[in-house]
Amino acid sequence: INAEYMGRESQPSSPRRLLMPSVSELVASSRPKFDLTEAADQANLYKLTEALLALPDASEEIHAEAMKEGTPLEFKLAAKLVKSRRYMQTIDKPCKIAVVFAMWGEDSRLHPKSASNPNGEDALRVKLEQLAWATKGTPVEWTLYCVDDGCPRNSGGIAQEIANGHALKDRVKVCFLAKALPTSEGPLAPLASADDSRKGGAIIYGAMTALADGCDACIYTDADNSVHLGQLGLLLEPWQKENFQVVLGNRKHPEAVLVKVEGRWGIGIKVLRHMQRMIGNAVYSLDIKDTQAAFKLYDKNILAKVVEKPSVYDFSFDTDWILGAVAANLPFKQVPFAFIDSEAESASIAQGPMSTWYILLHGLLKAVRRHGVPTNEEMGRVLDEEIKSSKDLDAIINHLPKQLEGVDDKLLGDSALMSPADLQAWIKEKKAAA
Repeated sequence: INAEYMGRESQPSSPRRLLMPSVSELVASSRPKFDLTEAADQANLYKLTEALLALPDASEEIHAEAMKEGTPLEFKLAAKLVKSRRYMQTIDKPCKIAVVFAMWGEDSRLHPKSASNPNGEDALRVKLEQLAWATKGTPVEWTLYCVDDGCPRNSGGIAQEIANGHALKDRVKVCFLAKALPTSEGPLAPLASADDSRKGGAIIYGAMTALADGCDACIYTDADNSVHLGQLGLLLEPWQKENFQVVLGNRKHPEAVLVKVEGRWGIGIKVLRHMQRMIGNAVYSLDIKDTQAAFKLYDKNILAKVVEKPSVYDFSFDTDWILGAVAANLPFKQVPFAFIDSEAESASIAQGPMSTWYILLHGLLKAVRRHGVPTNEEMGRVLDEEIKSSKDLDAIINHLPKQLEGVDDKLLGDSALMSPADLQAWIKEKKAAA
């Protein structure tokens, strides 16, 4: 990388500058795009990050450049990695970190990209490299828990085969939810088989396994490469330095890096969010707007409590866990991070986006009722009565009531904008017309 920048010098420079490009030069050479399926993009990101790390006292300048609107995406990603790695290098006490993710239909993303596998991300190998990079030279011990959620395409078997051939195989534990079921006791007792889980069961099983292995904290993420695990330090810093037992990644923070295709939803997404925030007021009133971010840390003590008696075993487990912390009056910290949507193999596309939203809304309602936190009971009743399946959401997703037109997303959830009664009448109208 130094040779590349040295070759760009058009006039005599100091020896230091010949060896070390400036932040502005690194911004100028950064790439505007980042492809999760390209190994070369991963390698180039590490080169850029290491070049930035080599610059002494440049943290503020790097942050300032990353915050500029026109800064290339690659530089913005590298800035998050720099912040994470700089903290990791200050850790002087040993700790055991578990990183958990669930797998269902992940055969394509687990394998590398090829002509026959255009969406391949080589996800397991990439995660191992990211964690090894983040923790190099630190006393942080880590294990990656890959949990097969009853995958019909043998995601667990594929992951095990990849792990067996990797130099870091001792850092990987592949688990199969199906092998843990049925059981008559413990958090998984309500599941007759892995077919009763929709991601949540697998994450719970991974967390249980990590706790049994003696982890100090557990992080969960997604099976794809959407979250670069080199950002590990962003979660560890508030956990270690500020003693937060819950640290939530936040993609909606002004300093977050978010590349996501929002167009997959219709204009009626505002209605769904309005409903969601009325039901989940105990969460959203705390300014937690990104409940589904797959980058969260739970200390072992609160983790043991939230998985002891789960409300749900599906995609809505995120809010169930957060509500467990809220009900326990535990303070939490939100941290901005970088996220690039791995859209092509997204579960919400595979099963239908309204199927996902149906699960999220009803799971949230079930969780708030179990935890006994304040909620809009009338909105809960409307959801029970009117939204019986994803087809009911299909009937409203491409429509928007006048009461919510032009309303800022931050204001959604206020029943004064559109009451549950008015919403019920509108939903009935759209269902009848569908």
